[in-house]
Amino acid sequence: MKRNIKVERLNQRPLEQQEIELVERKGIGHPDSVADGLAESISRALCQEYINRFGAVLHHNTDKTQIVAGRSKPAFGGGEVICPLYILLTGRATRVFKEEEIPVDTIAIKAARQLLADSLSNLDVNNHIILDAKIGMGSSDLRDVFGRKVPSANDTSFGVGYAPLSQTEKIVFETERELMNLKKSIPAIGEDIKVMGMRQGDAINLTIACALVDRHVANLKEYADTKREIVEHVIDFARQFTSRKVSAQMNVADNIEEGSIYITVTGSSAEMGDDGAVGRGNRANGLITPNRPMSLEATCGKNPINHVGKIYNLLSIEAAKQIAAEMQGIEEVYIKILSQIGKPIDEPHIASVQIVPKEGVDIKSLQAGATEILDDWLANIPKLQQMLFRGELSTY
Repeated sequence: MKRNIKVERLNQRPLEQQEIELVERKGIGHPDSVADGLAESISRALCQEYINRFGAVLHHNTDKTQIVAGRSKPAFGGGEVICPLYILLTGRATRVFKEEEIPVDTIAIKAARQLLADSLSNLDVNNHIILDAKIGMGSSDLRDVFGRKVPSANDTSFGVGYAPLSQTEKIVFETERELMNLKKSIPAIGEDIKVMGMRQGDAINLTIACALVDRHVANLKEYADTKREIVEHVIDFARQFTSRKVSAQMNVADNIEEGSIYITVTGSSAEMGDDGAVGRGNRANGLITPNRPMSLEATCGKNPINHVGKIYNLLSIEAAKQIAAEMQGIEEVYIKILSQIGKPIDEPHIASVQIVPKEGVDIKSLQAGATEILDDWLANIPKLQQMLFRGELSTY
């Protein structure tokens, strides 16, 4: 099979050489990330249940989860949640197959409670949330699609990926992960974190929003001291990724003198007015990158069998990473894959590879290798699906 893969030279300044770069990451406890996590955890739980019962994944999409914020009254030493968060688990899933009924709602609620416990350590999943499962019946006419050796694309859509990450992208991504590690020594750190990175020339600035947990903060002085300790740690941590100057600020809307600060009961802004929805947060690589091409598809919760909005985004990222890592002479590589509804997912309408080569490198020397790598990923989509089933690929 000869796939429609095109490799071309991209004539643009590599991102590291551009004057302005913006990068954002919403942490695992941000309401939008929690919605993404809920959708994906339910999809994975359903996949496992379908495989255990029938040996194959059946039709489902759980990518419409919504979080309605509650109300809280945070206070130094510990406040309270006044009104619980309302979480609506919705979408579509196969509920009956071969005359056997699958407990879709029970599976979804169990997966959701586990995800919430893992993502928000200070949230009381028994008292701080109302979980409502309204997952509808999956379309029976899609059973044939799922039963084919090579499933048909569910939509005419595209996925994008790129590599390698810039220094600013690495710093933004790793800063949020490092703050989760820092929780062990600073338990006041809540999981609702947003890191906004701005690089201007050779200066990188990080604006961090971090929901501190009230019961771990005794007073305003301790709040200010904790904030300063976190900022100093982040700046020192970021230096391993760059020789550029790094600065950082945290919770910049605070007014310490007036006592207006960012503390929470649960470590999430969802307790006090910040709603969440699937697809409004990080892209499939865990970042929001306006300097790069992005797909607006909500990757989380979509089925991993024939939903190109999930498969092509993840495949593009993995293929781009491999091309950038294994081939010499590449500054940047961008992959865009387009499907046509009803056509086999391993035969995209077009698979575009755009390469920014290093100075003096002929694009013709890179075409064969890049084509081979992307073609191999398309030929082995089940490998990507297995990585998803095992939880080896993050989708947000």
